[in-house]
Amino acid sequence: MKLNDLMWDGKYKIYQNENLFKLSIDSILLSYFVSLGKKTKNILDIGTGNAPIPIILTKRTNAKIYGVEIQKKSYELAKKNIEMNNLENKIILINDDIKKLYESLENNFFDTIVCNPPYFKCNTKFTNNKSRKLARNEFSLTLNDIFLISKKILKDKGNIAIINRTERLAEIIFLMKSNSIEPKKIQFVHTKKENESKLVLIEGTKNGNPGLKCYPPLIIQDDKNLYTNQIQQILLGKKSDTL
Repeated sequence: MKLNDLMWDGKYKIYQNENLFKLSIDSILLSYFVSLGKKTKNILDIGTGNAPIPIILTKRTNAKIYGVEIQKKSYELAKKNIEMNNLENKIILINDDIKKLYESLENNFFDTIVCNPPYFKCNTKFTNNKSRKLARNEFSLTLNDIFLISKKILKDKGNIAIINRTERLAEIIFLMKSNSIEPKKIQFVHTKKENESKLVLIEGTKNGNPGLKCYPPLIIQDDKNLYTNQIQQILLGKKSDTL
């Protein structure tokens, strides 16, 4: 187990386990992409892992943040991270399968949902590591599950933001609309400016009005393979003008 700075500002630390799915920049980007307002009171992170997204979100909001994690080991690690950072009064962790849990959750309760979901279908990018398999592949949670659940527990006009593979964008938009979630903003992520987009950030509103904004692209690395200024500002905890 390793202890790392969660972000460059050094405010929060995070324990990571080499055998579990580790923190990536994806979670950080999603944490700064999702729209949060002054009226946001309750946030849900589906598949919270070791809780990087809830911890980062405490820097942006005073809302109560719930993190649901199906894997016991990841849940225990998340609990350790929250206690270490003294965030027990802001973050509530639940060790359960969201597909079962949501049936008992209150309808129209959450203002915002975030999810860094499994990127790959069950027949692709297979790994023998059970923990990583659940985090990478849709064995226990599919995109349709996420939006179906969100349709029930999001407030009317509440928002959901996810990050996923760009190649799945058409599917994501279709599933959003099928579950009464209107895509409202989108941002493509590129490793370098000359590379095609591999990841996409997208946010939708439950029963929202039509109208999709496409933000300028996020470029991760410059020509010297260093983080761009845009990404450095995010890692320092400063929301960029284009995010």
